[in-house]
Amino acid sequence: MLLTAASVQEELAAVASQSDADFLAGYFKTGPGGYGEGDIFVGVRVPESRRIAKHYKGLPLEELDVLLDSPIHEHRLCALHIIVGQFEKAKTDRQREELFNFYLDAAMRGRINNWDLVDTSAPKMGEWLVVHPRKTMILNLARSEKLWERRLAIMFTFANIRALDFGVPQHIALILLHDEHDLIHKAVGWMLREIGNRDISILRTFLAKNFRTMPRTMLRYAIEKLDADERAKWMAK
Repeated sequence: MLLTAASVQEELAAVASQSDADFLAGYFKTGPGGYGEGDIFVGVRVPESRRIAKHYKGLPLEELDVLLDSPIHEHRLCALHIIVGQFEKAKTDRQREELFNFYLDAAMRGRINNWDLVDTSAPKMGEWLVVHPRKTMILNLARSEKLWERRLAIMFTFANIRALDFGVPQHIALILLHDEHDLIHKAVGWMLREIGNRDISILRTFLAKNFRTMPRTMLRYAIEKLDADERAKWMAK
C-alpha cells in the first residue's frame, strides 16, 4: 500500500455518500454567512475516517500537508486523525515537538477550520503544552480575531484539565468570557464543566465571580452536570 495523500483521498472517496455530504454541509453551516462558509464535504462518516487513518498511520508529513491543504473537509479531518495517532505513538520529545509544530503551523494557515477539526485534535495535541508551556502563543490564540484560533486556545486546555492543572484553562476562559460567538460560549462552558467534573469547588468559585456576565449558553454548558436544584439557582441569580 502506497503511503500517499492520493491513496488516502481515493479510500475516502470510496466510502463517501452524497446524502451524507448534503447533511454535513448543512450541519456545519457551509452556506453564505455560516461559520463553515465555502467548506466542501464529500460525505465520509467519522468512523470510516478513523478506520482509514489507521491504515495510513505512517503517512509522512509532506503527504499529510497535502491532505491539510485540500479544500475537502474530510481530507483534513483524516489528516488530523493520523497526526493525533502519530503524536500518541511518538517515542521521543523531538518527535512530539515536530508533530506539534506541524499541527500548529496548519492551524495558523487556517487548515483546522471547523469545530470538529479543532475538537478532534486540540485536546490531545495540547498535551505538549502541559509539559512545554507556550504562554505567549496560547494567549495570542485566545485573543485572535479568528474564530478557530480562539476555539483552539480553549480546547488545548482540555489537556491541562486532564492533568488537573486548572489555572491555564481558567485564564483562557476569562479572556474568552465575553466572546461574541456561540461556538466559543459552548467550548468555554464545556471546559468549565470538565473542571467541575474533577473539582466542583473550583467551578463554583469561578461561577460565583463570573456568572452574572457570562453568556447564558456558556453558563448552561458549565453547570450541565450539576443537580437540577443547583442549576436552577445559578440560572436564576
